[in-house]
Amino acid sequence: MSDPAFDSKSASFLEWFKAWPGATFHPNIEIQDLRGKGAGRGIVATADIPEDTVLFTIPRTAIISTQTSDLPSRIPQVFETTGLEDADNEADEDGSETSGPPDNWASLILIMIYEYLQGGNSRWRPYLDVLPDQFETLMWWNDHELGELQASSIVSKIGKDEADGMFRAKVLPVVEENAHIFYPDGSEKLSEDQLMTLAHRMGSTIMAYAFDLENDDEEADPENDDEWVEDKEGVLMMGMVPMADILNADAEFNAHVNHGEDSLTVTTLRPIRAGDEILNYYGPLGNGELLRRYGYVTDRHARHDVTEISWDLVVSVLKGTLSLDEETWGKAVNELDLEEIEDAFVIERDSGEPDSQGEIHGEATFKELPSDLIEQIHTLLKAIRKISPSAIPDKAMRDEITLQVVHRALELRLGQYPTSQVYDLDLLSANKVSGRQKKAVAVRWGEKVLLQEAIDFAQEKLLKVQSKAGQESEPYAKRQRTR
Repeated sequence: MSDPAFDSKSASFLEWFKAWPGATFHPNIEIQDLRGKGAGRGIVATADIPEDTVLFTIPRTAIISTQTSDLPSRIPQVFETTGLEDADNEADEDGSETSGPPDNWASLILIMIYEYLQGGNSRWRPYLDVLPDQFETLMWWNDHELGELQASSIVSKIGKDEADGMFRAKVLPVVEENAHIFYPDGSEKLSEDQLMTLAHRMGSTIMAYAFDLENDDEEADPENDDEWVEDKEGVLMMGMVPMADILNADAEFNAHVNHGEDSLTVTTLRPIRAGDEILNYYGPLGNGELLRRYGYVTDRHARHDVTEISWDLVVSVLKGTLSLDEETWGKAVNELDLEEIEDAFVIERDSGEPDSQGEIHGEATFKELPSDLIEQIHTLLKAIRKISPSAIPDKAMRDEITLQVVHRALELRLGQYPTSQVYDLDLLSANKVSGRQKKAVAVRWGEKVLLQEAIDFAQEKLLKVQSKAGQESEPYAKRQRTR
């Protein structure tokens, strides 16, 4: 069923976009209402489109950033430096930091708040009108909804308290001290609660839609050479890119955003059939992270699912396995360099990379236990052996204990989820859940599947180590007879 108001905003936005000098929009694509698929707006091909076709061009002048908004020139004392020295985007622990320029994250939030408050006076008004005012990202879920994620480690990464602290330290004071700039004449000022809500709204918008604005021809960073990974750390200049952010995304995709000196272009990576949606790529994110950042999950992103296991859980299993006295255990733990100890370890598959046409080949498989976890266990076992050699007589015993501990810790980690894989799969496959609950079940089910794969992998490795140890312990003559 059509929504005239929704469609009218889309049409006004498209007309506004095409009016920008240098903007292009291919005649064989259109903006469609995809809310029936849970995707908001999207861009769909209306006719077959060949590979390597430019679908649309966004002039850099149309992007909302510190270089295009007039806010930095109106309060230059706030934007006088880039603020990169505080790229973690967090306020001091007591939330009292108010000095210093905003980082790129806070800068863009301030600009978005400013442009929003200008109403019809903002030259980006038609664009702002098609940006969402409601979000499915985890920042906006209530406690009951978050409870559906059960033991997922993604809950600890939401960061609402940190965001509140940053807004109170770097956003609200700037707006309040420059109210005559942010509020047009005759407009009503927002209360502190309203301003906090608006800051969260703009922060969520930026999290879900902003791009970094590095040029393709700039020297690549070998530590971050994935072009599709957008900057959310405040290190690169960020911007809101009209039309590019209308694209939805999946783990398999058919278009790519190219960053040029004067414009950004979106180009097809392979032939696209009439009726197919144009899809971008947000990177190899598991459904938990996809939900946290962007507010949705997909079947294809499940191959990238990750979860975490805590060092505290591993240590508790190791302590029970070795049955050491408290004195020996305490001495061994004191041997460790606490600054070098990791608190948690990522469990993940070898999920592969999409090819040059945005397609995925082969299944994602679990191939390796976390090497940093194994190394950290070995470090602790080495300290224990130094104090009590009989507890770990040789390398073979060390390896066996390590795998026993990891296997049991993974079992306990899986046991932290109150429902089973089978139960969750039934909820999903029989459509017994919907909305946010369905998304949460998809995340927790995917993590349970991954943990079970890790358990099976650890069990297989443990059996091989135990079998090898058993063979080596046989009398030499008996081994000779069985060859």
